[in-house]
Amino acid sequence: MRPLHIALAVLVAALWGVNFVVIELGLDHFPPLLFSALRFLVAALPAVFFVGRPKVAWKWIVGVGLALGVAKFGLLFIGMDRGMGAGLSSLVLQVQAVFTAILAALVLGERPGRVKLLGMAVALSGIGVAAVDEGASGPVLAFVLVIAAAACWGVSNVLTRRAAPPDSLNFMVWVSTVPVLPLLGLSLLFEGWGRDRDALAALDWSGAGIIVYVAWVVTIFGFGAWGFLLSRYQASSVAPFTLLVPVFGMSSAALLLDESVSPLRWCAAALLVGGVAVTSLAGARRPRVPAPESSPVRV
Repeated sequence: MRPLHIALAVLVAALWGVNFVVIELGLDHFPPLLFSALRFLVAALPAVFFVGRPKVAWKWIVGVGLALGVAKFGLLFIGMDRGMGAGLSSLVLQVQAVFTAILAALVLGERPGRVKLLGMAVALSGIGVAAVDEGASGPVLAFVLVIAAAACWGVSNVLTRRAAPPDSLNFMVWVSTVPVLPLLGLSLLFEGWGRDRDALAALDWSGAGIIVYVAWVVTIFGFGAWGFLLSRYQASSVAPFTLLVPVFGMSSAALLLDESVSPLRWCAAALLVGGVAVTSLAGARRPRVPAPESSPVRV
């Protein structure tokens, strides 16, 4: 890769990592489900009028929109609202690579080799260490919700691979149109009209800036830049840069939110990132069902 493109890949990873800190700040302004709905609303509008018609079947757009937008981000935002730290969330979500590999084996016929199975085992051991650390110092339910979010991310990754969108930005913008109404409905049902109304009435420049960051900087710019890189280089050259996301996530949470990182958590990070690296980069046997390679969708 050219040095300028390497710098761009690192920048995108940094923006995605810092996003976890921004999400935590946003939860001080909005209920979690309303916050997630606003994120997708602003990401979809007005971009949907400029990216052209969808380039894949609607069943894939709706499927990914529900799995990624409603399930994954809904669970993630609720988990973080219930006490899961930004840094740990950025780390634990990377177990999506394991869920993706398992689901790809079951649905797409992509049988993992021994090296990939070893990487999955190492990553899961990292989750176990993180669970022990969180169980001793934080809310276990919030931890479980973020693990569930990672599983839903794995579902959306497999659906994205089946969709094989030729334009990742076009695909993400149209996917962003799907979760808005379901998330608003769930917010009204579980968070209540009064809480949503108060959050919107109290909207200030800080809250608006947070929405703009997670919608335009992380989603529009981030996916646009990532799609640009994937259009010029093999996915195996670009994908490893996503391993920097928890590095930026944990370091920014420590610097900006004063989140402490225990030795046990550093051990969990080493195991999880190392296992995900092996799982993501190890070769697999030829799948029985052809599935073009596609970049996983990020936060």
